[in-house]
Amino acid sequence: MNKIKLVIFDMDGLMLDTEKISFISWQKAAKKYGYEVDMNAFKKVLGKNVPKVKETLLGHYGIDFPIDDIIKDRYIFAEQYIDENGIDVKEGLYELLDYLQETGIKTAVATSTRRELAAKHLKMVDIYKYFDCIVCGDEVENSKPNPEIFEKAAQKLCCNNENCIVLEDSEAGIMAAHSAKMYPIVIPDMKEPSEEIEKLAFKRFKNLREVKVFLQQEL
Repeated sequence: MNKIKLVIFDMDGLMLDTEKISFISWQKAAKKYGYEVDMNAFKKVLGKNVPKVKETLLGHYGIDFPIDDIIKDRYIFAEQYIDENGIDVKEGLYELLDYLQETGIKTAVATSTRRELAAKHLKMVDIYKYFDCIVCGDEVENSKPNPEIFEKAAQKLCCNNENCIVLEDSEAGIMAAHSAKMYPIVIPDMKEPSEEIEKLAFKRFKNLREVKVFLQQEL
């Protein structure tokens, strides 16, 4: 492994335990229009961008599925839930961020969430202050699995791709990091990665605490 100068974090499902909130909001939005989104359908859209989500759910439910209305409402319901209940963080997050800060390794967030919401959520759990750079979905032309968002984060911090680790829970994120020739580390959340994605990952860990232990041994 090359010398690591930057660790790039995904946000939802990796640092923030928001996938369960997303599932609840999808269920509530679909129910409003007389549909049911079960776990099987939800896992099909996890980690996908909006065009792919639309394509997947229209294929699953049919062309009469009111996808635009449901997507709009599910964001509203998700924010209502977060405002009322807060957000949990994933195991080992604070310890890993403290370790990276102490060792002087740069950190970035690369999330498909738009900046307004990303900043709000990161500040809610008091981790916004840790990051040297944040790149959001509304600041890039191409979403994951295109590597643009990771490459933009590295460029902003003057780091070469080969000196970057990417922490991801999604298949699209692992594909993007691999395409960027970075070191993709997968920490699965609600959806287990396929065998093909496992092969693209540099390492796999159960949680962020294990990532910290690995870095302590390797850096």
